[in-house]
Amino acid sequence: MPITAQHIRTTINAYLDQRPEDKREIAVVQGLLNDSDDLTSRKTLPGHVTAGAILVGRDGRVLHILHNATGKWLLPGGHIEPSDDTLLQAAGRELAEETGIPPHVVTPQSEIPLHVDIHPIDANPAKNEPAHQHFDFRFLFRTTADVGELQTEEVTDAAWRVVESLTDERLRRRVALALL
Repeated sequence: MPITAQHIRTTINAYLDQRPEDKREIAVVQGLLNDSDDLTSRKTLPGHVTAGAILVGRDGRVLHILHNATGKWLLPGGHIEPSDDTLLQAAGRELAEETGIPPHVVTPQSEIPLHVDIHPIDANPAKNEPAHQHFDFRFLFRTTADVGELQTEEVTDAAWRVVESLTDERLRRRVALALL
């Protein structure tokens, strides 16, 4: 069953129970849900939900991928698919697709995101997409495995980096605390 607006609401409520300091940022997503926008569709504007993975390896480093479309090092993640039942499942699927790490060697820390990041996406004329926002629900996973075969259509490289290399201060603090 595809991800529903109610599932997104429930996830947001659980997230805000743990992270009430994020209420102001999350209000935009809640407002769009209240307007009955289908936030699981990549065609929904001014933005839509995506799912991301914060994968921590056995040595405490975080996996980053070099994304083809942006030319930037990012955390694995992407758009919701109709086959995804939950945001956590979508994050795990994206992680497996992009990195080649099989799901059976990855363990989620929680069904509640560690971080929800709202960020702008530049217009992509090749895909006929205007500028918009991603509401990225990021889940923490752990593994003892290494990177498998990369999804070369989207990813050209992968690297394990120290937690301190995460550029978002809030995310960096949360990952560091989760690893204690």
